[in-house]
Amino acid sequence: MPQYAVLLYERVPPQDLPQEVMDGHLSMPERVAAQGGRIVAGLGLHDSATATSIRGDLLTDGPFIETKEELGGVFVIEARDLDHAIALAKLTPIVDGGVEVRPLAGFQIVEEG
Repeated sequence: MPQYAVLLYERVPPQDLPQEVMDGHLSMPERVAAQGGRIVAGLGLHDSATATSIRGDLLTDGPFIETKEELGGVFVIEARDLDHAIALAKLTPIVDGGVEVRPLAGFQIVEEG
C-alpha cells in the first residue's frame, strides 16, 4: 500500500494538551487498522522552542518562521489511496490546528547495522 505522512499542527503546546487528546493519539494504530489502514510510525516532537533552524551557514534557536500553529508530530500511515489517507488522517485528535497529508516519495534511507 502507498505510504503517507500525516503532519500534526497545533496551536496548543504539547504539555497543555488534554489527556483525552493524548490518549486519542496513542489509540491511533487501532483506530486506523479498524478502517483498513496501518500506522507505520508515529513520532511526537518537543515544542518549537527546542528547535534549531539551519539556513545555509545561519543557525537560529527556535523555528525559522514564527507561526500560530507548530508541527507537533507525524504519523506515517499506509492507505489504499489519497482519499483513504485523508479519511484516516481525520481520525487524528487535534485541539486547535489541523493535519496535513502528503504522499511519501518512493525512497527511504536504511542504515545497515
